[in-house]
Amino acid sequence: MAYYRTIFGGLALLLVFSACTPTVKVEAPREPITINLNIKLDAEVRLRVEERAKEDVKNKPIF
Repeated sequence: MAYYRTIFGGLALLLVFSACTPTVKVEAPREPITINLNIKLDAEVRLRVEERAKEDVKNKPIF
């Protein structure tokens, strides 16, 4: 009788532990991925400022 209790207890524990297994789901995002590229705009603005500064120095020398 103790043999059956041990087997029944082991099966019950196995059932309890197998019912608590975590599930992992991999899903695609619902919204598209956006990448913000402000690098070109920043470089263009710096180039304009630099060219303007060179022109100002040529036209109005400090020294």
